Amino acid sequence: MKPKLNAADLLSILVILLPYLYLAKLYNTLPAIVPTHFGTSGQPDDFSNKSSLWAIISLVAGVSILVYLLLRFLPNIDPKKKAKYSAAIFNKIAVAVLLLMSLINCFIIHSAQTGTFSLGGFFPVIFGIFFAFMGNIMHSIKPNYFAGIRTPWTLESEETWRKTHQFGGKLWFIGGIVLAITGFVIPQKIEIYFLIGIIVIISVWPIIFSYRYFKSIEKKNN
Repeated sequence: MKPKLNAADLLSILVILLPYLYLAKLYNTLPAIVPTHFGTSGQPDDFSNKSSLWAIISLVAGVSILVYLLLRFLPNIDPKKKAKYSAAIFNKIAVAVLLLMSLINCFIIHSAQTGTFSLGGFFPVIFGIFFAFMGNIMHSIKPNYFAGIRTPWTLESEETWRKTHQFGGKLWFIGGIVLAITGFVIPQKIEIYFLIGIIVIISVWPIIFSYRYFKSIEKKNN
């Protein structure tokens, strides 16, 4: 059965339109030339006509829409027909990705208006909430070839998949909470490194876990 337009789809359309409505509201108050790129210090180092903001937010929105459509219709394109068991989870992830990218778009517009770009506070908090949300539902993702912690070992063993996603879910949730709480505390100069560090830990550690757990199963069976 093909997915029908539902409440989540209507909400997603509103989320996609949010940055466009925000830009339309501010557009006449923006100077003709606005900053479109910022250095590590948060100060602008490149400028362009304010009309370029439409293209910038459309690019970000386009990527998020592609991700949304992929996750939304994943059960229909999965040749193994395994994604259907996690369809509800994929829908939640799809909406969360759209919301995250729309908030980033709004921040881009806000930075163009204020002339400064600060990683402190906003980015750690929204990414932290996103990671915590993903961690909270990660254990519910069933084995599939498209989404989740897909390693050679999780795809080979359903038990390894289950244990890895239980471990990864806890790690992502804790990492997200830590990131959100410390977002307004850690100095901006090191915030980007802290953010990258958290991302590396929650991305790499589950991969290592899946390998070690799979090997432990092999050892027991031999």
